[in-house]
Order: sequence, then structure tokens, then C-alpha cells
Amino acid sequence: MVVAAFLGICIAFEMPAINALVPELVKRDEIATAIALDRSVFHGSRLVGPSLAGIFVAWWGAASAFFANAGSFFALVIALISLPPRTPGTAEEEEQRRSGFKEGLRYVRNDRTILCMIGLIALTTIFVFPFLSVMLPLYVRNVLKLGPERLGLLMAVSGTGALFGALGLLSVARDHRFRFMTSAVVLVALALLCMSQSNSFLLTAVSMGILAVGLSANFGLANTIVQERAPAALRGRVSAVFGLSFFGLMPIAGLLTTGLSDLIGMRTALGISAVLFGIFAVLILNVAGRTGCEKTGVIVPKTEAQPAAVA
Repeated sequence: MVVAAFLGICIAFEMPAINALVPELVKRDEIATAIALDRSVFHGSRLVGPSLAGIFVAWWGAASAFFANAGSFFALVIALISLPPRTPGTAEEEEQRRSGFKEGLRYVRNDRTILCMIGLIALTTIFVFPFLSVMLPLYVRNVLKLGPERLGLLMAVSGTGALFGALGLLSVARDHRFRFMTSAVVLVALALLCMSQSNSFLLTAVSMGILAVGLSANFGLANTIVQERAPAALRGRVSAVFGLSFFGLMPIAGLLTTGLSDLIGMRTALGISAVLFGIFAVLILNVAGRTGCEKTGVIVPKTEAQPAAVA
């Protein structure tokens, strides 16, 4: 438990830094492409990783998989060490870098588009992700009456869909982002609704793939919009708030969703979650699309040094 708690603390520092790192390495107009490639590598590893772990466990035992995972971080450490120092910004930016977490919260509160993106991720965390992270094994066993083999196949379908969703970000035009995200929300809601009524593994697998594509695309686009709009000096703190809407809400959302499933049944809980997510997410994206220049996908210019490297 102590090690798990320590790991959680490390992740709390790691995730905002990782989210803020990618935009620091590229120009502002290349952020969308960089994030799409970053997410593609991440979801690709979701497909390869479990297979490699299975080989390690089968040949050398479970401990070997943990050692291999730990060893893989040395490549990341070497890559980070090789980065040149960050280019200093303006005096105002350097002062912002020394400000506290409140400065990031204040910026998020005053930027309605970023606030809407955080709200979208929060809705996804509350209504959709508990099913994927907590309830999927129970759904396969208790609703579909299937075993762990089919659960593994559904997880593979989910990973493949997420990979295609991330790669699809490369083809989304800037002025079509919110229209695309709204379509993805509708697809996610319909897929979750189909799964709430499904008795067929094939229908569930197709719905799972569509669900993963939509979620991956929306997460990537929301992250892109946040990273593009946040000034370099506050990007880490804004990313922390963005991450809080996912990692911070996940345990609470899991408890609420499983409790609701026990109370009214898993199918009914999934159906209600699908409808509520679809309604509120579309409303939030409608507000975001009406906000400032983002209605046409134009980035509000901000004065900042050209991002080229990281400290």
C-alpha cells in the first residue's frame, strides 16, 4: 500500500509535466500533430504491452514483468537528460513561472474554452470511464455471461479503437474541431447505449471499438486545445487542472457508478449514463464553440517565447 501510494504521488507530478512537455518541444502550430503522435504511441503501447507482459510472466514469472517495466523507464530518463535547457521567456513569463498553483486556477477560470474542455473530460470521467476501468469485467461476466478470453478481446478492441482515434486527430481541420468533437460525443453515447442493451459479443465489440475511437479523439482534441491556449509559463499548472478532472474524479466516479449499478442494475445504469453524458457534453461543446475566436478554430494569440526546449 505504501508503494502504491508513493506511485500515485509520483504520477500526480508526472502527468502534468508530460502533458506540458510535448508543446514545449514544437512550435505552436505543430502542437496538434505532436499530441496526436504522442497519443498514438501511448495507445499503441497498450496493444503491445500486455502481450509482452504475458510472455514475461509465462517464461520468468510475474516479477519479471515488473522489472522489465521499471527498466523501460531508463530510456525515458536518457531522453529527458539529452534535452537542451529551456529557452528563457520574457520577464512577465518568468514571473508567472514562479507564481503558485492559484495562478493556473485563475487562468482556467477566466478562459471559458479551457474550462469547457475540462468540463468535457470531467463528464467523460463521471459517466463513461468507470465502465471501462472498473465495471467491464463485471459486465462481461454478469451481463454477457462470458469468460476472461472474451474480456481480453474486448480490451484489445478498445486499444485498437483508441489508436485509430488518436491517429484520426491528424486529419481534423482546426475549424472543424468542435463539430468533430460533438459527433464523437454522440457516437460515444450511442455506443454506450447499445452496450447497455446488448446480449451479443459481436455487437458489444463493435460498440466498444466505436466508444474507444470517440473517447480517444475527444481526449486528444481537448488536450490539444488546452495546450494551444495556455501560455508557456502556466502550461504545467493548467495541465494539472486538466489532469485533475480525470485522475481526481476517477475514484469517486467509480464508487458512484458501481453503487448505482448495485441499486438499479448495470444495464439501467449504463443507459442513464449514456443519455446524461450525451446531453451535457453536447451542451458544453456548444458553449465552447460559441466562445471567442474558437468558434472558427482560431487560436487566441498570446505573447510568449518560442517553445524549443525544456529545463
